[in-house]
Amino acid sequence: MTPAAQHSPELRAAARHFDRRRFLTVTGAAAALAFATNLPAAGAAAAAPLDAARITENPFTLGVASGDPLPASVLLWTRLAPKPYEPDSGLPAERVAVHWELAHDESFRWTVRRGTATAHPECHHTVHVEVGYLDPGRVYYYRFRVGTWISETGRTRTAPGRGDKGGTASGLSFAAVSCQAYSGGYYTPYQHLAQDDVDIVFHLGDYLYEYAVNSVGGNRKYTDRTLPDLFNRETVTLEDYRLRYALFKSDPDLRAAHAAHPFVVTWDDHETENNYADDIPDNDVPPEEFLLRRAAAYRAYWENQPLRTPQQPSGPDMRLYRRLHWGRLAQFDILDTRQYRSNQAQGDGWQIPGPESADPSRTMTGATQERWLLDGWAKSDAVWNVVPQQVTFSQRRDATGDNYKVSMDSWDGYAASRERLLAGADAAGIENLMVLTGDVHRGYAYDIKRDFDDRSSRTVGTELVATSISSGGNGSDKPANWDTYMTANPHMRFYNGLRGYVTVALGRTSARADFKTVPYVTTTGAGISTAASFAVEAGKPGLTPA
Repeated sequence: MTPAAQHSPELRAAARHFDRRRFLTVTGAAAALAFATNLPAAGAAAAAPLDAARITENPFTLGVASGDPLPASVLLWTRLAPKPYEPDSGLPAERVAVHWELAHDESFRWTVRRGTATAHPECHHTVHVEVGYLDPGRVYYYRFRVGTWISETGRTRTAPGRGDKGGTASGLSFAAVSCQAYSGGYYTPYQHLAQDDVDIVFHLGDYLYEYAVNSVGGNRKYTDRTLPDLFNRETVTLEDYRLRYALFKSDPDLRAAHAAHPFVVTWDDHETENNYADDIPDNDVPPEEFLLRRAAAYRAYWENQPLRTPQQPSGPDMRLYRRLHWGRLAQFDILDTRQYRSNQAQGDGWQIPGPESADPSRTMTGATQERWLLDGWAKSDAVWNVVPQQVTFSQRRDATGDNYKVSMDSWDGYAASRERLLAGADAAGIENLMVLTGDVHRGYAYDIKRDFDDRSSRTVGTELVATSISSGGNGSDKPANWDTYMTANPHMRFYNGLRGYVTVALGRTSARADFKTVPYVTTTGAGISTAASFAVEAGKPGLTPA
């Protein structure tokens, strides 16, 4: 196949300016795509205004959210959807004035900011409000109003500043979550996370799944409702992706978690299509057609996530990698390991490593993002350098001995790309590297080795892999391959197959990670427990039981 780098510019241009006659004649993914590539500009008012009195049902069925906290600002999100399971969400193609408030207290007696935003039909009546001139390191409460309808109240916070007032932030607690297939089961872990005392939540991908969801919700086995047939097909068009977000975000436990904590999100593959790589799909659809699907998926992702203006997509392109700080305690470099990667070597499954996977030209991040990360490390003055990303970073062999296989979709399939990052961390003098991972529906804890093929190699960081929220169904406490994995990968310090999430408490001298799991998700009501806890001492990489 022609390398993606050789044809991406032309294909991306085609996705932005696809000829309508050609558009109407292609088959597969592009056949039903019909959407404007560009989002409305600030102040745009092409659509007629809607009288809020005409909205006779609650428009806040998908809740509220906040994200990407900065020292002086927060990002607030909501989407108006009186009928979320209908393509138009129950609203005409008219713009809606949405009033918002931000306060120091939950009762809104001490309001510090308020304003009005416009929910455009072109953006499926979503709202992204960037509120500035706030105090660093402070909790705020927010809500939205349309006519007489008032949303639930959300809780968010600003990050500590890097100067005298907040730059010496001494503590931070966060959660890492991933993989929430609606048909896999209930989002019970989110019910518990909403009550957890964390400052921020990192979502590491697979927020959405493209696969069909049947009338009973898969493993949820609904008996009190029937989901519409429009969910019982794979997502391909913009309408498909928008409707699927409506289904997922209507879950009360996910809504509760979003309302309780600010989220920092990044995607993996299923928000678009399983195991895609750059402009190369998982099937035999032509790249120019897949880029149309990718443009739809990326647009729906931005519409439905608490993301700031720099993350707005342009056709099939969207810069999702970005950097956040928590005072001088932590630097977060959020990666995108899907949009710029080389195609998987030797197929995208488990294979014996070979010359193709070892090719030094192969990249997981693309050259520009890789340089951005290495430059950011070189300039970092943070105690902890945390990298929220998608796929397993540490080596993960499936067997003992020399005839082992590794996942070609993970960093094992991009060994040279991983080596460049490890060398860059060394060169930058990064002492406290922590990688956050999702994707695999398992909880893992790894010591990151400078050379994974040398068992005596020094430990240079920690990788914490968050299990799924629901993907894979109930799972098991000790998967069948537990003994093999733990023996074949001595740097693997923990392996668990139940659903849940991981929380991390960062301090200036140490960190603590708690792997929290629920025994089942195919029915409601499961309690939560801590499966394992680990500590890391600052300046001395390596996990120890806590």
